Amino acid sequence: MKNKNWKFKLGLLLVLTSILFFGFLLVIPFLNIEKKAKVLVTTITLITAEVLFYSGGFLLGKELFNKYKSYFNPKNWFKKEIEKE
Repeated sequence: MKNKNWKFKLGLLLVLTSILFFGFLLVIPFLNIEKKAKVLVTTITLITAEVLFYSGGFLLGKELFNKYKSYFNPKNWFKKEIEKE
């Protein structure tokens, strides 16, 4: 159980860190740097965010990863859940 516990915590940390990188993408256009540097920083940030997200998902496991992934899908943001009887 201890082995699974550290994997879960690390996976969750990686997914949450990837969210910070995705958020940083919104700031990059407003930075006072050259256009070529912006393109480079954007590319590196996007690749890093994707790698962190999927690495964390691998550690979290399939079910939990799909659950968190559905939270970040804009199509699911305003859907009402159907109550089960």
